[in-house]
Amino acid sequence: MPTIEERLAVIEQRNARVEGDKGWETSWVRRGLIMGITYVCAIILLNILGHDGAWKHATVPVMGYLLSTLSLPEVKRLWLQNQGKIQK
Repeated sequence: MPTIEERLAVIEQRNARVEGDKGWETSWVRRGLIMGITYVCAIILLNILGHDGAWKHATVPVMGYLLSTLSLPEVKRLWLQNQGKIQK
């Protein structure tokens, strides 16, 4: 049976890992990478399809992603309020 100190150390390690994961999920570095990859893929696809001005039109999915990530925290807060998880 592990001691209380050992159990506490395991919990603290897990909490540090979870905090790091959450930090990554909300970071602008991650968002920027996803936006960059999306932009490049959209340009490639639009060029394959023979679309003129692919570089310009490839911004549409990127901006959609950006707007969704900016609005999701507010949507989450409203959803949690509706579920009774947090107070208004």
